[in-house]
Amino acid sequence: MIILPAIDIKDGNCVRLFKGDFNTVEKVASDYLETAKSFETAGAGWIHMVDLDGAKEGRPVNTKIYTDVAEKTNLKVELGGGIRNLETIDEYLKMGISRVILGSAALKNPKLVSDAVEKFGSEKIVVGIDALDGMVATEGWLEASDVNYIDLANKMISEGVKYFIFTDISKDGTLSGVNAHQLKELYDGTAKKCCIIASGGVHTMNDIRICKEMGLYGTICGKSLYKGTLSLKDAVEYAEVQ
Repeated sequence: MIILPAIDIKDGNCVRLFKGDFNTVEKVASDYLETAKSFETAGAGWIHMVDLDGAKEGRPVNTKIYTDVAEKTNLKVELGGGIRNLETIDEYLKMGISRVILGSAALKNPKLVSDAVEKFGSEKIVVGIDALDGMVATEGWLEASDVNYIDLANKMISEGVKYFIFTDISKDGTLSGVNAHQLKELYDGTAKKCCIIASGGVHTMNDIRICKEMGLYGTICGKSLYKGTLSLKDAVEYAEVQ
């Protein structure tokens, strides 16, 4: 299993939100590049980055920050937020981003997802499924839908998607533990045909153990690293043991 330490960017700052609420912005680090380098030093191979401004505005906003991390570290950058067309995906990949996240587009523009997988390959595209009470939310979690998260995942699998990030919005930024029940339902409900990355609620090594023992592909860690309740070095070492 891979561990993906997270940096969310708003107004150029490294921040975390509580349950996706933009009114709860908390600055958690002073320098994005130094933070990314510290993740690399701890043994991480990937970094999960989100353009919160982009998610809200529906377009890329903080591009230089992500390309800086891709160029000035050896980390593979997984990036989401405001990616709404093939041109943006192409630009990001050419700039050195390793994998792009399509979130709202998966629900609102499934053809974009299938076209992206066909053009760039399934290794370059990950679909972010963010849910509240099992129902998918979009546009930076500001809009609710009546689509079940497992149904959306299976539709995306039929479009060629291999990688998914599942976030339980009610857990995100809360340090209350991963939603193991919904993660297992997703894993089983998709007949284990995909690579699932858990997101939201990670607090301690116990959450890393839960995700690894479940057979998940990856786990995203954010606030737990900034608050010191989880050692990235320990998490990476544990996750990588076969």
